[in-house]
Amino acid sequence: MNESVLIVADFMPSTLNGYQQIDLQTFDIVDLYKKCKQVDQVINYLLLVEDPKATLKEIKKQVKVIHAAGGLVKNGEGKLLFIYRLGKWDLPKGKVDPGEKSRTTAVREVQEECGIKVDYLGEKIMSSYHIYEMKGIIVLKRTKWYEMAVNNTPKLVPQISEDITQAKWLRKDDLAKVLKNTYRLIGDVLVKTGYV
Repeated sequence: MNESVLIVADFMPSTLNGYQQIDLQTFDIVDLYKKCKQVDQVINYLLLVEDPKATLKEIKKQVKVIHAAGGLVKNGEGKLLFIYRLGKWDLPKGKVDPGEKSRTTAVREVQEECGIKVDYLGEKIMSSYHIYEMKGIIVLKRTKWYEMAVNNTPKLVPQISEDITQAKWLRKDDLAKVLKNTYRLIGDVLVKTGYV
């Protein structure tokens, strides 16, 4: 939501600094999304509830849900694969096709978007949620992120038809420049894996 974050929890996170608490009785995800679009600052919103999973189910009923999957790919030199799309650094990902498993989607999307063959598919890193507007409809995209690896350092071919202008292998030292120009949830994937 414009880089703002909604935290749905049944306890007060001890590491959360600077947040705006939302009352469950008046909460509406579509209204919150519209509010975030009008504000130029990033705000952490906190929704304290008894049952976060039930609340997430209710939120999903209010919007269109799209399932996606992608990967954090490491090469034989220990470098990580990033793509540059629409002016931001990102990780390769895409929508799950009907009947397709998310693990299959993750591998397929990485291979299509970067022109490589994935040699290893590891564990799921995490799931992320991103809300945006598409053709006037509010969409909640759930992306499952997986660890992946390739042998050696294959040449990358960015999928221009998907607005990917660059695909690069980056060292851990290069991640600071990525973090300055990426989405907050990509930073979360890097934190979860211990790269930052």
